[in-house]
Order: sequence, then C-alpha cells, then structure tokens
Amino acid sequence: MTVRLLRHPPVAKAWAGRCYGVSDMGWSREGRAMAWSLAAAVRADRVVHSGLERTRRLAEMLCSAPIEDARWRERDFGAWEGRRWDAIWRESGNAMDGLMTDPHGFRPGGGETGAMLAARVRAAWDALPDADHVLVIAHGGSIATLRCLLAGAPLTEAVRFIPACGEMVELAR
Repeated sequence: MTVRLLRHPPVAKAWAGRCYGVSDMGWSREGRAMAWSLAAAVRADRVVHSGLERTRRLAEMLCSAPIEDARWRERDFGAWEGRRWDAIWRESGNAMDGLMTDPHGFRPGGGETGAMLAARVRAAWDALPDADHVLVIAHGGSIATLRCLLAGAPLTEAVRFIPACGEMVELAR
C-alpha cells in the first residue's frame, strides 16, 4: 500500500508570520493556483483530510467522497493560536525552544505537547483505509511528526521532516 502525504497549499497572506495550528482559514491566491494545479495532477483511490478548510477544499476537488479525520490536524497551540510569532517570542523568549527540546512536557499556549501530537497522528496512520493509493492532505506538523516516528528518530528532530506547502511525500505502509 502506498500512502502519499500532501501538505496543504499556502494559507491566506493575512496569516503570514502567525501561529495558526488548528485555526481555520483559506488559501492565499498562490495557494488557490497551487490547489488547481494539484487537483489536475494528483490521483488517489482514497483521499483523507484533516477537516480544516485548507485541507478539506483540496480533498473535495480531488474526490467526491473524501474522508475527514481530525487526527491529521496541525498541532494545537492553545492561546498562541492566531498570534504573531514575534509577539510570542517577546513574551516567552527561550521558552519557545520547548517546542523542539521538550516534546513530552512543553505545551505551547496550553495546547498539545509534541508527544500528544505524535500519539494522535500515529493513531490516524494506523486507521487509514485499505486501498492501493491513499492520499492524506494534512499539515506540516502532523506530516513531520509521522515521518519522524516512522524513521525511528526522536521527536526532538521532527523539524527536519517538515514539508513545504504543496509538497508531497510518499510512504509505504
């Protein structure tokens, strides 16, 4: 079974420089153009998405009956959601490093730890439908975390596995 993980197209420019995790927003103009290009080129037997608009819209362009699975959502950043990263940095300083250095204890803005995200995404991976070619449209954090887990790397290295918006990675299952 082949599983392709596709990170959603770029989000609306108003969200540039902001922490948007589980916040819901649409695409930028560039994102819309990318979505149309992807819709013309990508094929899959089954399409799974996180339920957030930036993944759902593309899933609906690709498939008449996509599967929504909220476990593929981006990390929940709690009170940091929607705030500018530079403002968060001014308030928390080096504490932000906990995103990568303390995946089991650090809860950004009271949201999810990296380990919580990992458990959720691993469960989503294990629940994928049986089909020859499955496409999952998800987010940088959820994709990176799964790739990190499957590579046997520690969660502190998840940042190495973050794909660019619109980038697709293929995994065997």
